Amino acid sequence: MAASEGETVDDVIIVSVDGHAQMPPELWADYLESDYHDLLPGLRDEQEVYGSVLEMVFQRAYRDPEIFDRDGAIAADRWTGLYDVDVRLAEMDREGTAAEFINSGDGRITSLFFETGNRVQSVDAGRAGVRAYHRWLHDTLGPHPERLLLVGTTGSGPCLDLDPVLDELDWIADRGFRATAIPGKTTYAGDPPLYDPHWEPFWQRCDERGLALWIHNGHGHPQAALWDELDMAYAKFVEVDRDYDRFWEIIVAGVLNGALLDSVKPRQAMWHLMLGGVFDRHPDLTLMMNEVRGDWLPATLEHLDRVWTEHRDEIPAKRLPSEYWASNCQVGLSFIHKSEVERRDELGIDTVSFGRDYPHSEGTWPNTLEWLRDAFAGIPEPEVRAILGENAIRTFDLDRDALARIASRIGPSIDDITGAQPVDPALLEHFQDRGGYLKPFEGDRRIPEIDALVQADLVDLVHRSGATTS
Repeated sequence: MAASEGETVDDVIIVSVDGHAQMPPELWADYLESDYHDLLPGLRDEQEVYGSVLEMVFQRAYRDPEIFDRDGAIAADRWTGLYDVDVRLAEMDREGTAAEFINSGDGRITSLFFETGNRVQSVDAGRAGVRAYHRWLHDTLGPHPERLLLVGTTGSGPCLDLDPVLDELDWIADRGFRATAIPGKTTYAGDPPLYDPHWEPFWQRCDERGLALWIHNGHGHPQAALWDELDMAYAKFVEVDRDYDRFWEIIVAGVLNGALLDSVKPRQAMWHLMLGGVFDRHPDLTLMMNEVRGDWLPATLEHLDRVWTEHRDEIPAKRLPSEYWASNCQVGLSFIHKSEVERRDELGIDTVSFGRDYPHSEGTWPNTLEWLRDAFAGIPEPEVRAILGENAIRTFDLDRDALARIASRIGPSIDDITGAQPVDPALLEHFQDRGGYLKPFEGDRRIPEIDALVQADLVDLVHRSGATTS
């Protein structure tokens, strides 16, 4: 049944803040401007390397289908909702997901020149790739704005010259995009830090156009950083005659466990905005920290509060970082961990949302309801509803009545999530193996590493702030 604001509904409104889309290679030439078609043969070569290496991740995660694929979603290649809107909506219905925010990026298909998994390309090519992706995304998923909430990838491309970037922000805002990746998702030579005044027009335009700021895992690394890792891994893959079993150990030792995919760089972008005073100048901006986990936040915010207290007269920020977090930020717990639910009060229940990470192998798909049933067993109903959808509805001003009508059609009920029916232990082990479901809470384990970055940023921020005001 439909419900107006303040009412509950029988079925839980699930809003996933982390889904992914990617343009299929056969459409690259249709959407990329013709001036850049000479780059497509090289991009297809990249695809061979990128897809071959990262396909290994999917193969390992999706072994034992009798345990995790009882509905046959993987066997039927239902991951193709990555670019097929009908498949995507059907999978959302099957998993009781009323709406989903759509980010760029996937391990099966490379991007058009603007991600760290691409080779180094020119500034113009990177911008053209961003434009092509946006236009494909709008054409493909844009016709369903009540369910598919588009996140632009503007900040993935070169941003040093802001005029074309601001034009692209207007383009996506005019077409109903809800958010955008911020500058530095892929970094380029000469980029200043996010607290530099250079970026003020970007924040201003997002504020004026109602675009939320999006940070996703992988943010903050140089152009081609992941490509260099993948290229080396592919060479080793060829050396072992494309034997996946022998190759897996190479991948685990290198790409998957390397610093690139376990970096605190996305976190650094958050404190750049906070300490740089962006939320003071633009109090209506919202920042989503997506797929970066949440178990580091309590200790990090406590540490940042101490830093702010010690230096409050030297930096632009007027409030404690924890206050900005409460008023302007959300964390998207993609493939949510058990410990994060257990310690949800420390994270701040009102600032926590859920993401499926569809159709990535570490995500909850194709077992979202089982994953949630174990994670939220025995949790009070208001908190379950808040984390799974109501927080996102409030934060991003979504149409709750429309989403309630969708939930009444596809479910799930609250008993489907919090009921006593146990989840198969073998499936829980699968969740842990592919998404770290049972990993312990990080807490303050990485504070020394974080503090080293904060202190270096602080010196630079104080210097830039003094230069700006003098």
